[in-house]
Amino acid sequence: MYVGAALAVGLFDRLAPSAVAELRLVGAALVLLAWRRPGRDAWRGVRLLRAGAFGLATALMNVAYYEAIARLPLGTAVAIEFTGPVLVAAVASRRFRDVGAVGLAAAGVLLIADVRWSGSPAGVLWALGAAAMWAAYILLGKRVARAGSGIDDLATGFTVAAVVLLPLLLTGGAEATTAFGLANLAPLADPVVLGLSVGLGVLSSVVPYVLDQVVLRRVGQARFAVLLALLPATATLVGLVVLGQLPGALEGVGIALVVAAVALRSRDGDEPVPGPAVPAGPAGPAAAERR
Repeated sequence: MYVGAALAVGLFDRLAPSAVAELRLVGAALVLLAWRRPGRDAWRGVRLLRAGAFGLATALMNVAYYEAIARLPLGTAVAIEFTGPVLVAAVASRRFRDVGAVGLAAAGVLLIADVRWSGSPAGVLWALGAAAMWAAYILLGKRVARAGSGIDDLATGFTVAAVVLLPLLLTGGAEATTAFGLANLAPLADPVVLGLSVGLGVLSSVVPYVLDQVVLRRVGQARFAVLLALLPATATLVGLVVLGQLPGALEGVGIALVVAAVALRSRDGDEPVPGPAVPAGPAGPAAAERR
């Protein structure tokens, strides 16, 4: 996911952040369609509507996040965005221990992100939008996972969202015209841009969202939302190991708080998720076992 984020930042000088998010979505949809090849049932009825809503929530979350980090310091945008999953965990909690875990996670995320409330109002609004869409992603993702065909529905949902949001490719980037028009498609003629887009889709969407579907089939929304708080902690550890970025005292305390929150919340199970019947074939028993 973090390698994918680095690829996205590298494209911001050629394309608008929203256009990069759309290319990420298109790349992910193409890879998932080639891999899963969803059957006819996946493209009609309630199943398609459910998958489409999930795909749109995921896509809009990515668009809002990219627009936010184009205007705000990364730490600020991440901290604001995390209010989404933390809120889901708080609403889904029924025990005092759960509330305490959410509080620890929220405090830890804020410390790790080193929030600086400076930046454009537009950036803050985009980050809040990303938070709202992240909450929707968790709630809708759980429904898709419960249906027992989460990865196939991920493919159809991403495809629906990619088609609906195609106009985003017409928005201009930093070095392009800011007007909305066909001239902004010029960078797409560069094979490097197209290659990075596919890589971005695989690293930032296919791998993490497929893993999310596996996890969402096994745990409840509250625990999943708290587990998401490990992302900034993981980023800090990756920075230490790969980049030699030694975390400060506050960041160290934040990591400890997030780890404590996950350990505290994970002691209790969520409501069991019924295992639906899965037909044989490419998305049959083997896929069910992966879930």
